[in-house]
Amino acid sequence: MRDETQEKPKKLRSGYTTGACATATSFAAAYLLLSKHTLEHVTIQLPRGENVVFRVDDIEILHPGRATASTIKDAGDDPDATHGATVFAEVELSSSVGVRFHAATGVGTVTRVGLSIPVGEPAINPVPRQMIGEHLERLALEHSYPGGFEVHIGIVNGEEIAKKTMNGRLGILGGLSILGTTGIVRPYSCAAYIASIHQGIDVAHAGGFTHIAACTGSTSEQYISDLCSLPDTALIEMGDFAGAVLKHLRKVPMERLSICGGFGKMSKLAAGHSSLHSKDSSINFEQLAEWTSELGADVDIVQQVRVANTSIEALEIVSRQQIPLGDHVAKLAKQQAAKVVRVPMKIDVYCINRKGEPVGSCSS
Repeated sequence: MRDETQEKPKKLRSGYTTGACATATSFAAAYLLLSKHTLEHVTIQLPRGENVVFRVDDIEILHPGRATASTIKDAGDDPDATHGATVFAEVELSSSVGVRFHAATGVGTVTRVGLSIPVGEPAINPVPRQMIGEHLERLALEHSYPGGFEVHIGIVNGEEIAKKTMNGRLGILGGLSILGTTGIVRPYSCAAYIASIHQGIDVAHAGGFTHIAACTGSTSEQYISDLCSLPDTALIEMGDFAGAVLKHLRKVPMERLSICGGFGKMSKLAAGHSSLHSKDSSINFEQLAEWTSELGADVDIVQQVRVANTSIEALEIVSRQQIPLGDHVAKLAKQQAAKVVRVPMKIDVYCINRKGEPVGSCSS
């Protein structure tokens, strides 16, 4: 059983992205090559101008002209799959000016169009590339080094960690992505998850799909996949981030969007919440009771819904009088989704129970 939330929650701690870690380790390895000195701590500048210090480990010259360094990623209090992972860089001096990037063990390769990196390139996103490039070019200038760098970024056990992410569905194979736009991971912002949602939509659009399905989890994904016969590329695991899907579709419109999730989470969307996480929104049993009343339920049933312990219990209560609360919630959720999207699009909403069985729907 999960521990209860503290009544006075402590201040949450921020952390750093894999892109910031890769910048620190690349700098440490390059510094060793150019200065012949080892740094135990490296100061780098993040895109917004902050200077931050990283501890670096395992710094050594592998062979003449090539060195490595690593650091442990600290994501702060964010539930990040790569928290505690070892990010490393191997940097090699090159006679060709500039910085070129390669995927070392644990970093994936892009295999589908629609991402910010071309097919065939290592999955190192544009901002981390820019950060690494700027730091190494500045280092070269300080040491009057006329050449360039071959930068190999890796993550220990990255291929296994990647199985916990959406990388495979996005067409990033062989490991993780090196991510980050600010260098900082904000606690519980889940920025990387939201970025994956956006990338998933972009990949589906680039692949020519006009119908996608956004699901809250594996059970809802299986249901909608069977119902609509959609391939993996058209399935977006949105988790609790309905707003991330709906707002991104303003820029990358589809002809049809199917939303599927547990009845409780869909009731949150129906009530106007874009984040379905318990920290941002709760199931409103008073609202469920009002909707039940609007659907013609008697006073006793309405009161039972009002004091229900769970949304599934509320569903079981209304089923005694065959009150279509699930369909009503789906209808209202569809209306709320349309308000957020704000572009012409067919929207379907499906509610399921914990067994993956349908308990309500509203189709275009």
